[in-house]
Amino acid sequence: MIDKDKLQLILQQYKKRLADQKWWAAEKYKWQAIAHFQLHWDPAAADFSIMLDEALSKTSNLLASANNFPRAMLVKLAQHAPDQVREMFRALFTETDSTDDVVSRILDFKNKAKELKEQYLPEAKNHYQSENAVTTYLWLRYPDKYYIYKFSEIQTVAAFLNSNYSFKQGKYAANLSNFLALYREINTELLQNAELKFIFSGLDKQDCWKDPHLVTLTIDIGYFLTNDYTQSLNQSDDEDISAEQSSHPVPQPDGTTLSEHQRYWWLTANPQIWSFGELAPGQAQAYTLYTDNQTKRRVFQNFLDAKAGDIIICYESHPLKQIVALARVKTPEDGEKIVFEKTEALTTPIDYNELKDCPELQNMEYFRNPRGSLFKLTSAEYTFLLGLIRETNPIYAQRCGSAYSKKNFLQDVYIDAADYESMSAVLHLKKNIILQGPPGVGKTFAAKRLAWSIMGEQDNSRIEFVQFHQSYCYEDFVQGYKPANDGFELKPGIFYRFCQKAANQPDKDFFFIIDEINRGNLSKIFGELLMLIEKGYRGKKALLSGSGMSFSVPQNLYIIGMMNTADRSLALIDYALRRRFAFIDLKPAFNSGPQGTINTKFKNYIDSLSSEKLVQFVQLLHELNEQIATDPALGSGFRIGHSYLCGQTENSCTDEWLHAVAAYEILPLIREYWFDNQDKLQEWEERLSRFTA
Repeated sequence: MIDKDKLQLILQQYKKRLADQKWWAAEKYKWQAIAHFQLHWDPAAADFSIMLDEALSKTSNLLASANNFPRAMLVKLAQHAPDQVREMFRALFTETDSTDDVVSRILDFKNKAKELKEQYLPEAKNHYQSENAVTTYLWLRYPDKYYIYKFSEIQTVAAFLNSNYSFKQGKYAANLSNFLALYREINTELLQNAELKFIFSGLDKQDCWKDPHLVTLTIDIGYFLTNDYTQSLNQSDDEDISAEQSSHPVPQPDGTTLSEHQRYWWLTANPQIWSFGELAPGQAQAYTLYTDNQTKRRVFQNFLDAKAGDIIICYESHPLKQIVALARVKTPEDGEKIVFEKTEALTTPIDYNELKDCPELQNMEYFRNPRGSLFKLTSAEYTFLLGLIRETNPIYAQRCGSAYSKKNFLQDVYIDAADYESMSAVLHLKKNIILQGPPGVGKTFAAKRLAWSIMGEQDNSRIEFVQFHQSYCYEDFVQGYKPANDGFELKPGIFYRFCQKAANQPDKDFFFIIDEINRGNLSKIFGELLMLIEKGYRGKKALLSGSGMSFSVPQNLYIIGMMNTADRSLALIDYALRRRFAFIDLKPAFNSGPQGTINTKFKNYIDSLSSEKLVQFVQLLHELNEQIATDPALGSGFRIGHSYLCGQTENSCTDEWLHAVAAYEILPLIREYWFDNQDKLQEWEERLSRFTA
């Protein structure tokens, strides 16, 4: 349900805008886009990509905005895979009356676009086929039935109309279902508004979709509510707004509501003088009203107008040129200073180039004259900026997964309780560990579950996974300049972003997992972080070599590396890094029990599969590992792990499966180990022959 009285207040203002011919001349492109699409859409076209490009050519900013290019990417995919993209649209445009089916088709389109992007355009940053883009395609094809979805806009509309529809980050299916229901309810009210219909019918609609059911008008009212109407609430002197209207709180894209008296600011920091990165979330910073020469700060009135609780968008100038954090005014000016408090570090900063051409920000005070430090934002500008921020920096859920404990770990991983306690204690003590062992001992499997057991839940949002290789570098890991447009921009790396994410939630543990940690040039990748990751330096700041910005690794971040001890191609791990990690050996379950016997839990698993042939194969691998361990050219680091045999059930444990493991996984490994010892190789080929033949 929605608050119909509040909707009528919105419509009262919207009708004034609708009657403005200048506004219609600028905004009718939405209705023209539908008419153009309907005229040119031909799913049977011989050259599907050319047809698609033309059909979408009038969509303007509906399918293109700063750093978001769904139309261009879709046309590129159609050039590489026209039949597959054609089939995606046929499936999307299959008409049914089921809301669940519509939601499923939208998500399927998005997932298939991701698959095609990975297959044909792996170098591309994104496939860009978001729920917003896919619902735009549906709207173009069936403009009497579908609406355009935009998460931040829908949240604002729902909050303002006091609806009982909820919208939460990551809940794609539920959000889409609620969105369709909400907009259908709004549309029903519009169709009953005779004055609105009369005004709309009198507009010049040459080359436009006539919109007999006011579906596109419904979409535009949602945009108006989010952008123009909320701005008018904060600028009541410029608009004829009743006292009742101006008392409404302003809804925000993150689901909160702000009072009419709360203001929004853009604060610019010069990182050569000071940086938002020097502050942890929750830390306060004083900002003087006067320079060292006792002259007033530029736009001095803004410092006087800022009140406690006001929201601040935090921007860093050259060389970063990014929105990097959010803050609030903690203490208003006292004649000498104001005090603000950093509330959130952005894991994915927003580049200046994403903002400068946005029509929603063209009148922003900072863009009109960037000289100064504190600038006003209208509620519409703030709402738009926060929408951009939340698209890549979602609000974290309080709980993201089911419970996971030490007991669960011991059930899943073939490690006994004493070894688990040692592993957990060392990780807490050192902050950084490396799980090392031969291939197939389940290092990756154990690392993730170790993190879950310490977190107490299966929350993958607090785990980041990366694999090192010879080409991996500091710019990928920490920070570096990357090509952008006609030049280069400073971009944060994956570890930098994850540290910001962990710093935003200091009461929770975060885990950064590095596979094949010894494959990378570790000094080159870590740079000055070799010092900062050390437990004694956690939380202490150092200047990053790329930007000169201040940076620290938070206390609540743990690093788990993994290293394959059987990789002949690798040199010993960097001694500087070795000093900062504790090394823990993982052993094959064939030999990890007392005195090298088979691990009890693994034996129980093998017995549960009821295969005598498998039992004999396990015994043979046990003996093979003993010979590998005593071979002076190999050693225990080359033993064969148990994961080759894991994950089976009694039904899947067949002779064919066992043959595949023996012939195509174990035997090739043995041939590599003993390529220069033909007698040993021949012995084990014969012993394995009953499983490989």
